[in-house]
Amino acid sequence: MTFRKLLLRGLLPAAGVLLVTAVAGLLVGAGDVGPARAASVLLGGGDADARFTVLQLRLPRTAVAVAVGAALGAAGALLQATARNPLAEPGLLGVNAGASFAVVLAIVLGASAATVGPYVAVLGAAAGCLLALGAARLRGAGDDPVRLVLAGAAFSGMVGAASSVLLLVDQRAADEIRFWTVGSVAGRGTEEFLAVLPVLAAGLAAAAAVSPALSVLALGDDVATGLGHRPRRVRAVAVSSVALLVGGATAVAGPIAFVGLVVPFAARALVGPGLRRLLAVSVLLGPAVVLLADVVSRLVVRPYEMPLGVMTALFGAPVLVAVVRSSRMPAL
Repeated sequence: MTFRKLLLRGLLPAAGVLLVTAVAGLLVGAGDVGPARAASVLLGGGDADARFTVLQLRLPRTAVAVAVGAALGAAGALLQATARNPLAEPGLLGVNAGASFAVVLAIVLGASAATVGPYVAVLGAAAGCLLALGAARLRGAGDDPVRLVLAGAAFSGMVGAASSVLLLVDQRAADEIRFWTVGSVAGRGTEEFLAVLPVLAAGLAAAAAVSPALSVLALGDDVATGLGHRPRRVRAVAVSSVALLVGGATAVAGPIAFVGLVVPFAARALVGPGLRRLLAVSVLLGPAVVLLADVVSRLVVRPYEMPLGVMTALFGAPVLVAVVRSSRMPAL
């Protein structure tokens, strides 16, 4: 695919959807500041209440959603290429669960949910990624998309149960983390965004750097070695990138599932299976999906909000069913 086709078929449509959802995230909310009052703020006017809502609440929340969506979209595309499996997704394979367990453990050991660093979640995500991929290779499960998901579900259930036990024995930790465990960008501000930004930037840089070599690995380890690549090192960098992206996203927004499945699936429909162009489009579509889910979550139960993790599950579950039921898995 030429760059012009990539631009017209993938990058421009994805950027357009991202722009629309970002504006919607600033204009729409569950409170009293409606689109008209919010638009006046964006045009330089607006009353004090509207300015506070848009600039101090919705703008940082939108920025966090963009960062989280880009990270999860890229992580999903990278993990699918690493596992050579179209159903590989951080939430389904237990990577999110590993990151969440690390944060829960840190809080039980005395840390605060507001101050626990993203690197704790990164370590948990790395452990979850390695364990899930390792378990999936037992008895050939790594070659079967459905068995891979089952292995990931089993790992997620085990880690989730361990997290629940820790929270049951520590009421303080349960109270601190209850709002976070369902996944949400509500209440996140500039401080949280800046704290996690270096981690996500490092993950995206690693993903961009390893994507050419990872594409060659799709031809087989022997071919990749003959072309001068080191498969183990390439996979180690890819797993490290996934850990940085998922760990950083989980640290700031909690566990958000299915984004890493829906986004590469949609990007692949636009630009095909090539990893580098798939990553480029996923980085744009990921924020659009998260922002869309966040906007809908503000409207369905007004004046309250539905957790973001619930909305992404409602969006993603039908996609998972469609992929599993399809007679032909998407090409990677």
